[in-house]
Amino acid sequence: MKVQANRKILVVDDEAHIRLLIMQTLEDLEERGVEIFSAQDGREAILIAEQEHPRLVFLDVMMPNVDGLQVCHHIKHKLQFADTYVVILTAQGQAYDRQKSMEAGADKYIAKPFDPDEILLLASSILFDKTDD
Repeated sequence: MKVQANRKILVVDDEAHIRLLIMQTLEDLEERGVEIFSAQDGREAILIAEQEHPRLVFLDVMMPNVDGLQVCHHIKHKLQFADTYVVILTAQGQAYDRQKSMEAGADKYIAKPFDPDEILLLASSILFDKTDD
């Protein structure tokens, strides 16, 4: 019996238009069984991550209250969700920022502005491996 793959995405950004852009970019995946959740800050992101255990997280760094690096660290180290792929999406493009993201447990770092096609391709490759239909 084949186990249902985890096809949940969490989009986290305090800017509503960025969240909407990412969610619109990914909406075609919903036809393939992907569930998309969104959070407007780090606290909300942690709550959703704990409840839904997303396979993929697109995460902004600069947010009020709990920043993206703290969320990433929480997902990867406290919750120990090693199977959750975390993509940092940030306007902070310096090498130092990239290093801090990787230290927090991020799997990929993409500087804003990003290419929506790159986001969709990345999500597809993570959620649908070659053994899937």
